[in-house]
Amino acid sequence: MLPGSCICYLAANMKLYSINTGKFRLDGGAMFGVVPKPLWEKTNPCDEKNRIDMAMRCLLIEDDTRLILVDNGIGHKYNEKFAGLYAVDHGVTLDKSLEALGFSREDITDVILTHLHFDHCGGSTEWDKVGEKFVLAFPNAIYWVQKSHLNWALNPNARETASFFDENIQPLVASTNLRLLEGETELFPNIELLVVNGHTEGQQLPLISWKGKKILFAADLFPTYGHLPLPYVMGYDTRPLLTLSEREKYLPWLAENEVILFYEHDPYHEAGLVVKDDRGRFGSGETFLLKDI
Repeated sequence: MLPGSCICYLAANMKLYSINTGKFRLDGGAMFGVVPKPLWEKTNPCDEKNRIDMAMRCLLIEDDTRLILVDNGIGHKYNEKFAGLYAVDHGVTLDKSLEALGFSREDITDVILTHLHFDHCGGSTEWDKVGEKFVLAFPNAIYWVQKSHLNWALNPNARETASFFDENIQPLVASTNLRLLEGETELFPNIELLVVNGHTEGQQLPLISWKGKKILFAADLFPTYGHLPLPYVMGYDTRPLLTLSEREKYLPWLAENEVILFYEHDPYHEAGLVVKDDRGRFGSGETFLLKDI
């Protein structure tokens, strides 16, 4: 059964905010798998090292009792070599984005982590004040992760080992703030979690009911606007054929129901619709800012 069939509660007091945490770059060929460069560079131009710009755009959900952050970017724990390899740009930070809205990290009650790759969860932990150990960056928050994904991350395969960092994961495991989920669920009123397993085991995608619309936090199932055509599957995905079948499942549903995709990694487009052309091919429709919905 496709999502969205649960009872939808009134969300009159819910507010959504796009949270910019900076940018980085990844190899364009790896990001688009078997798709030839002349096709993918039309939407995602690359630098002289073949790297494309990647946003680290998170989502903040405010309601009457909770302040929920979905993913949190790379964070600030890394050295110059790492920053150079991935061209990390922190001209805008998570703290600055929260401060602009009148919030701080201490206000966050819940952190939903789609998965534990460093560009999605690196902001979960930070050095303590004396630089001796890693501590939780959101001390008052409950962190939500799929149990199957945590087990996967703690025993990484050779393809993903460079994406899972102990300093991002072990402080969570050792804390009392971590909560593990088993499968798809309505975590909070108006917030469902869908689970897909092609990119990595147990990636969870928040589906939010808001203002009479459905908004899907696309994470790495549809990382950018340029990844909407069905075969545009990342080379990073551990099970690319499973990703393909998951996209075959969701693309018609997204288009038919005018579900809004919120793009975590697209540096040019924040949110948008999916459309199907007269040849049955899926692509991007109108794009817009979250605040304009």
